[in-house]
Amino acid sequence: MNDLLPAIEIETAAMPRYSVIWMHGLGADGSDFEPVVPELGLEGGPGVRFIFPHAPQIPVTCNGGYVMPAWYDIVTLDANTREVDEAGVIASRQAIRRLIERENQRGVPCARIFVAGFSQGGAVAYTTALTHAESLAGVIALSTYIPTPLLVETEATAANRAVPIFAAHGSYDDVVAPELGIRARDFLSRLGYGLEWHEYPMAHSVCIEEVREIGRWLRDRMT
Repeated sequence: MNDLLPAIEIETAAMPRYSVIWMHGLGADGSDFEPVVPELGLEGGPGVRFIFPHAPQIPVTCNGGYVMPAWYDIVTLDANTREVDEAGVIASRQAIRRLIERENQRGVPCARIFVAGFSQGGAVAYTTALTHAESLAGVIALSTYIPTPLLVETEATAANRAVPIFAAHGSYDDVVAPELGIRARDFLSRLGYGLEWHEYPMAHSVCIEEVREIGRWLRDRMT
C-alpha cells in the first residue's frame, strides 16, 4: 500500500461505517471538495470517512502540455471529438481501486463505499465503479462524462449493474458541455443502469441545492 495516492481524510464520527472516495477536477486538488462535507447534513447518521485524493501531476495536451494535477491526459476539449488518454484513465482507475482495497482493510466493505467525482474526477468515478468486481454503495458523478464508453461497456461488471448513480450537470457548463453529461446519462440508460439525474442553472461548478441533494441521496443509502 506504499503506492497509495496522497489524500485528505475527514471522518464525521469515530470508527466510520461508510467511506466516500471523492475525486477532484482537472487542475485542482483534494482540498477542492473538503468544504462540502459539513454541508451534506450527515450529522447524527452513521460515521463516514471522506477521502479526497490528489491526482498526480502530468502534462495535459489540451492545456498546451502544462503540467498540472490530472487523472489522465485530455487531447481536446471539443464536445464532439473529445479525445483522452485511455491508458491514463485505466491507471487512475487502478489507483482508486487501491484506495478501495485500503478501505476494505480498514473494515469498510465495498458495499459501504461510494465513489464520487467532479468533472475529470467524475469520469474516473464512473469508469472505476461500473467496472469494479465487487458491488459498491453508489456513484456520484458531477459535471462529468464517460471518457471511454467502449471500455465501460466491455468491462462492465454484473456486480455493479444495479449500483445507485447520482448524476448532475450545470445547464450553462462551458467546460464539460451539458450534452456530454446527457450523452453519458443516455448511454447508461441504454445499458440498463438506473440513474438519478439533476440539472442546475449553473456553469462548471457545484451549487448548494446540488450539495443538499447529494446529502439526501447519501442519507437514503446509509443505515
